[in-house]
Amino acid sequence: MKSEKIGVALIGTGFGQKVHLPALRSNPHVEVVAVYHRDRDRAETIARDQGIPQACTELDDLLQLPSVQAVSISTPPFLHYPMAKAALQAGKHLFLEKPTTLNATEAQDLYTLATAQNLVATMNFEFRYIPSWQRLSELLQEDYLGTLRYAKIDWLVSSRADATRPWNWYAQKDCGGGALGAIGSHTFDYVTWLLGPVKRVSARLSTSIPERPDPKENNQLKPVTADDTCNILLELDGQVPVQVCLSSVAMQGRGHFVELYGDRGTLVLGSDNQKDYVHGFKLLGSQKNEPLQELEIPDRLAFAKTYEDGRIAPIARVVDEWVHSIHTGETRSPSLKEGVISQILMDACHRSHETGQWVTID
Repeated sequence: MKSEKIGVALIGTGFGQKVHLPALRSNPHVEVVAVYHRDRDRAETIARDQGIPQACTELDDLLQLPSVQAVSISTPPFLHYPMAKAALQAGKHLFLEKPTTLNATEAQDLYTLATAQNLVATMNFEFRYIPSWQRLSELLQEDYLGTLRYAKIDWLVSSRADATRPWNWYAQKDCGGGALGAIGSHTFDYVTWLLGPVKRVSARLSTSIPERPDPKENNQLKPVTADDTCNILLELDGQVPVQVCLSSVAMQGRGHFVELYGDRGTLVLGSDNQKDYVHGFKLLGSQKNEPLQELEIPDRLAFAKTYEDGRIAPIARVVDEWVHSIHTGETRSPSLKEGVISQILMDACHRSHETGQWVTID
């Protein structure tokens, strides 16, 4: 592997500053050399506070910096496509936050462009890199379950349960807001990773809090057009059903659980931690209809370093894969290919909801 550092620009200073920045800096082959924010004072303050050499208020200016070889994008979803396309056209490697884009056509366009430019574009699907999830994947490969009969996924949290939480892009479907984009994008990635391709989708998307106050307009109530609850049925090869229940408005919801039932055994992975969606997962297993017991996670899968914010450690592992791919030219998952697949399934959910019919995945 080459030893020179990759100059990375940080685009997105909310989640990006809290999570992407420390994850990027955890890799010795990365140097964060620039930050983008449309407000100059804000851009310069972040650069000064975080020790970042360059602050830019124009994306084109940032992409023309000789020190920038790659970008990390964690802006709201409606900005992903134009920003990522500009970065790829400028010859920059891409680390992209989910959901990929607003639709599969945009996602496919980014994938085609990255491929044509021979650039590494990695999606931040970090559940693949949490130790308990990695152990679940291993057990599935070891045929712990036997033949899968049924899968059930609950992701029920209270992050948007407060009806006074402000109206913003998250409340707007056209901006990529809603539970489907926020957590459904992850779900579709790990279903495909763990269980295989989805063949058909049926979805019902709901909005239980129809209005939220806009603090920029004296807390005037504005309509919420994005979903906050999703009830989805997926069908895998062999007509295996997967039931998916997602909600961001479930007060004291059970948390995030994946239940897998086979003809040989059962595996349950879950966490009731409402404040950190990475910390707290436990893996339970049973074979021959014995009671469920907690399964040990091998030390070899443990994080080299943990953080108070549980999201940083697995994202640091995704960054490691991204850097390895840049240095070797060997594309690794999760790439934009996985981003396209996740987006196709999200689009299918919207189409199913609108038509009231099952949608077959090509």
